[in-house]
Amino acid sequence: MSNEKVDVVLVGAGIMSTTLGVFLKELQPHLRLEMIEQMPGEAQESSAAWNNAGTGHAANCELNYTPMRADGSIDIAKALEVNVEFDMSRQFWSYLIKKGAIASPDNFIHPVPHMSFVIGADRQAFLKKRHAAMSAHHCYHGMEYSEDHARIAEWAPLIMEGRDPKQPIAATRIVSGADVNYGQLTTNLLGYLKRQDKFTIHFSQTVTHLHRLPGGGWRVEVKNETTGEKRTIDTHYVFLGAGGAALTLLQKSGIPEAKGFAGFPVSGIWLRCGKPEVAERHAAKVYGMAAQGSPPMSVPHLDTRIIDGKRWLLFGPYAGFSTKFLKHGSLFDLPMSLRPDNLLPLLAVARDNFPLEEYLVGQVLQSKGHRFKALRDFYPNVKESDWEFDVAGQRVQIIRKDTAHTGKLEFGTEIVASADSSIVALLGASPGASTAVWIMVHMLENCFHEQLVGHWVPKLKEMIPSYGHNLKEDAALCARVRAETAEVLKLQVA
Repeated sequence: MSNEKVDVVLVGAGIMSTTLGVFLKELQPHLRLEMIEQMPGEAQESSAAWNNAGTGHAANCELNYTPMRADGSIDIAKALEVNVEFDMSRQFWSYLIKKGAIASPDNFIHPVPHMSFVIGADRQAFLKKRHAAMSAHHCYHGMEYSEDHARIAEWAPLIMEGRDPKQPIAATRIVSGADVNYGQLTTNLLGYLKRQDKFTIHFSQTVTHLHRLPGGGWRVEVKNETTGEKRTIDTHYVFLGAGGAALTLLQKSGIPEAKGFAGFPVSGIWLRCGKPEVAERHAAKVYGMAAQGSPPMSVPHLDTRIIDGKRWLLFGPYAGFSTKFLKHGSLFDLPMSLRPDNLLPLLAVARDNFPLEEYLVGQVLQSKGHRFKALRDFYPNVKESDWEFDVAGQRVQIIRKDTAHTGKLEFGTEIVASADSSIVALLGASPGASTAVWIMVHMLENCFHEQLVGHWVPKLKEMIPSYGHNLKEDAALCARVRAETAEVLKLQVA
């Protein structure tokens, strides 16, 4: 069995690992990086274009980020956080394009307005209140609101044609939104990494075990799935950016910080339409309101997608349940992840989240007719023969120990690190890919604090000019950053 020595092992070849790899190479070019991916190519799980919504989550249109408080006011704090986190992604991508690391923005990002759309007087009132709260903040400058059928038909004709003219509806729209192909972006980032010295990638290889080394660092055992050959890699740092498989690998590490974590897998199905005469008539990502008890990834939306140069419409996702942690995973993933330390949290979440379980069962049992009925709420004149079903990516929502309730279901993204920061895992789902840059910067701040303070800050500010400033508070800087990145990425300015 051969043994290699590197500085950092990146497990998974999706948007997270490639983003971190580029950061590390820009900050410290001499680092030896090795990436391990069990699929035959990059971005074949959650990062793939058809496996996520590609919203460019700037928290413009996702209503679950702006809950109503007990007093009836709207809480926009979470939306603002995600909004400025996406600005970091825009700055990082702009830096790479200006540098020539990525040839052009055209193959991974396109301007697409973001809309929220609701039906019914109660929801109309909610959206109006939400718009008032958001448009008062400079981060949401330019957000429009309308209850007028004709006006909304100008924004998105398909959602209005055939609709009852007396139906109470409302919509918001912001033109600075984007559609992002994270699969193509991953390929672009990996292409840049492959041109760097001291970087290697291995496909169709699986990490089977992780062992602490006596002097610090890790021994990573790897199996070639094609030949069956096994090898080991000794490394100072391990990053587990393997999507749903990250939890399983984290458990194999044996670090105490992994105890109590469990995974709740949620699958999804899309309806998609590639007919030019339909797809060309809709230029927006239109988000509705989630059903009671449903997970954030199941918020219904009718999206413009541009994938491999072709324009598509995507609707869904319809949530489902599978015991797999990856789309190409094993049905044994969930049962194999059970441990004495995570059984109680898992059972507590099962007890406390009955509406979610009821919702998922209902979704699994839905007929084709029920699924088209949901689409018809958005698109009254839909012609079923124009659409096809496609399986979306698998998401693993994180369950963690909670001292008060034994277990808590998390719908965000979680960074779990060992005490010495030598191994880090990224768990969870949405907003995920859209905030990959913020997540990696946050991880660098926590796990490479000495290097960051000592040497990396100037370079980080070159890559992300707003680093160290708060765009939520600095309106002038926010406007400048957005204008500059919009020019490079060929996006609209609100």
